Amino acid sequence: MDREYVSWYSPTLQKNMEMLVFGNAGASILFLPPRMGRFYDYENWKVIEVLRNKIESGHIQVFCADSYDLQSFYNEEITSSQKILAHIQYEHYIIDEVMPFINKKNPGAFIIVAGCSLGAYHALNFALKHPSLFNKVVAMSGRYDLTINIAYYHDLFNGYWDENIYFNMPLQYVPNLNEEQTLQQIRELEIVLVIGKDDVLLENNYLMNKALLDKGIKSTLHTWDSEMHRAKSWRQMVNVYL
Repeated sequence: MDREYVSWYSPTLQKNMEMLVFGNAGASILFLPPRMGRFYDYENWKVIEVLRNKIESGHIQVFCADSYDLQSFYNEEITSSQKILAHIQYEHYIIDEVMPFINKKNPGAFIIVAGCSLGAYHALNFALKHPSLFNKVVAMSGRYDLTINIAYYHDLFNGYWDENIYFNMPLQYVPNLNEEQTLQQIRELEIVLVIGKDDVLLENNYLMNKALLDKGIKSTLHTWDSEMHRAKSWRQMVNVYL
């Protein structure tokens, strides 16, 4: 299996950002790491190994990006307003740096954005905000409003709310999407949400799926038995949905 380590200094984030690329042809998959994760987590957890046959046969090429969560949502040394601004900078990095890199590496490919845990949130949010850049979303074990307290998942902004937060919480902004051109672009996407029936985020996924369907957006929610918020479960999920 072809494996390439890639690194460059990001002018957007003003730090070195790393990536692993697996394969050399097929659909491009931008794989975003879980909460506070790293670009190598999916490889270490054998998630990439499950995809070996698809990668080696040229069906998919996987780009494992790094996260910025410790500098944004989970940075307790900055204010909540600064947290969301740091997240927006990460969005610019993905859209302005990572996506051109992927398109140069594999021009004209079908593009899937995927992620697990907080990576699922990133995948869905980025695709909804930039639908023309993607063809499909696979969001596994995600939470789609980070301002809500759900069991041990706390409001990441400690009660603070502003317009930047609103426009980055899919469960908040999707119900209010009314601009037809924007909706038409989003309706071109295929959105797949996956969650375990015993996961504490199950209701959050039901609400997200309903909000998308209410807007005529192609979304399917797949519920798996048991609690599935772990690497072992994600190894099973990627084999089905990627």
